[in-house]
Amino acid sequence: MFKEYDVIVVGAGHAGSEAASAAANLGSSVLLITMNMNTIAQMSCNPAMGGIAKGQIVREIDALGGYSGIVTDHTMIQFRMLNRSKGPAMWSPRAQSDRMLFSLKWRQMLEQTPNLDFWQDTVTEVTTKDGRVTGVKTAMGQHIRARSVILTNGTFLNGIIHIGTKQFGGGRMGDRASVGLTANLEALGFESARLKTGTPIRVDGRTIDFSRLEEQKGDDEPGKFSFTDTPVLKKQRSCYLAYTNLKVHDTLRTGFDESPMFAGRIEGRGPRYCPSIEDKIDRFSDKNRHQLFVEPEGWDTIEYYINGFSSSLPDHVQYKALLQIEGFENAKIFRPGYAIEYDYFLPHQLHYTLETRLIGNLYFAGQINGTTGYEEAAAQGLMAGINAHLKLKGEGPLVLKRSEAYIGVLIDDLITKTIDEPYRMFTSRAEYRILLRQDNADLRLTAISYKLGLADDRRMDRVKKKQEAIQNSIRLLEKESITPDQVNGFLESLEVPTVSQKVKLNTILLRPQVRLKSLIEAIPFLKDHFNSLGNLAEEVIEETEILAKYQVYIGKEQEIAQRLSKYENMPLKPDFDYASLTSLSFEAREKLTRIRPETIGQASRITGVSPADISVSIVYLSK
Repeated sequence: MFKEYDVIVVGAGHAGSEAASAAANLGSSVLLITMNMNTIAQMSCNPAMGGIAKGQIVREIDALGGYSGIVTDHTMIQFRMLNRSKGPAMWSPRAQSDRMLFSLKWRQMLEQTPNLDFWQDTVTEVTTKDGRVTGVKTAMGQHIRARSVILTNGTFLNGIIHIGTKQFGGGRMGDRASVGLTANLEALGFESARLKTGTPIRVDGRTIDFSRLEEQKGDDEPGKFSFTDTPVLKKQRSCYLAYTNLKVHDTLRTGFDESPMFAGRIEGRGPRYCPSIEDKIDRFSDKNRHQLFVEPEGWDTIEYYINGFSSSLPDHVQYKALLQIEGFENAKIFRPGYAIEYDYFLPHQLHYTLETRLIGNLYFAGQINGTTGYEEAAAQGLMAGINAHLKLKGEGPLVLKRSEAYIGVLIDDLITKTIDEPYRMFTSRAEYRILLRQDNADLRLTAISYKLGLADDRRMDRVKKKQEAIQNSIRLLEKESITPDQVNGFLESLEVPTVSQKVKLNTILLRPQVRLKSLIEAIPFLKDHFNSLGNLAEEVIEETEILAKYQVYIGKEQEIAQRLSKYENMPLKPDFDYASLTSLSFEAREKLTRIRPETIGQASRITGVSPADISVSIVYLSK
């Protein structure tokens, strides 16, 4: 029934969907195998995309030609730009999505992608020959051949769901686990371990008293994720804030004896930055309350997601505690929270292309690599799909640097750091975050995508026009002067000092209280200039203001990145005998031998490799 495919993608979550669409759009023949065609790109946990640093990733995916941003724009029900009170390096877009529409839109886009076939089945084995992948075997007895395979199994590998003392196999509630593939990969020499994640109780919105909660509306002028012509949100649904209290905490503690986490029935470590509610009240026993986000699951559903109330306690304990939260006294639930424990493969076993070191043309992407979150998974899927195609075509790989993209930071961290808990992206992980802003993802990455063949002429032309408009706008601000009578009325309205002589426009804009949008409204020739930009105006205004206000900091960071690139890309031989270099610390020799970094820059970020070890390596290489 099957031809030999260029690429087989196993799993149709966020990683698998991006991997399949990328490889197919580049021209590879692709088969996407999923256990359930009705849950493609399902939001298994919270119904939202983006957030701190994650929003930057979604915009980078879009700039590289992926679908996540487009799907989000078509299905969002609320948009907020987080961290607006901080500098632009910290601004992060976040959208509440309609869970059901999100999955439906993803499926529609995949079905409209040329070169992409589908098969509903469970993959139980990866087949190999002479150290290279040759295809997969499935639970229905099919042996499907392929030149390349991308595994994006999410939380399904030997997945076990925990609710109190109850436990049963599953990749998520309602879907069975994937059994057999871990043993197959371990037999090939791969090293696996266990991780844990969780999800909260779901509540019937008709039984919540929203008048006793704090309403959290979306932005007055909602933005979007994609740089393409996607819809602008015209109406929004509100989220709400609720809080636990000491009664809630005391009730939850009554279930600790039956907690799979405290009783040791769960072996895997959970996400540090998204702990269960029982973990929070145990670790932070001095806190009288914890914040909860009450999030609608879609436009036309009454189901609500209680973000912050993730739990694996017995269902009756979860429910009793829920009833003691203000506004939830009469609540009814759809299903309890649960923890899920699953296998992952330590990502130091990967190249930077996400191809495995042990088996040629076999790629891992998503939670199989120890990450958590839709956005991190989608980014890996996109990169794996691109690199699988490039290798089959005999072309050079795409590896993004830490100074180029959050996606580069993500993959570099996975391979060089010790991943023993679910990895989550934060702005603090990116040392070049002033360069890697959400607003300039298209300027940073679209040219790369265009060269690959993912971004079309229309996308590239738009970026060129935007770049030209930004440069012209900055030149205008630097060149044009303004008289006191033209600007003092505006400055007085802001209650800031006026000027006594002609000044350049950019010096006015450098004042913290002055926003470019307001200045444009006050200066007619500025207004004419930006009005002439049409639908690019909003983006150009934002980018121009950031570059004008933060040019000193941006310049310094660019200088640092360029200076460090001298050693960053200094290559290391893959078969180098680190054990023979006795000047290195024992830990450095051990870690370098295990991880096999490809450059000095990568080696410098490995946990346990000190600056002194790097200096020794540079001296040796120089000789």
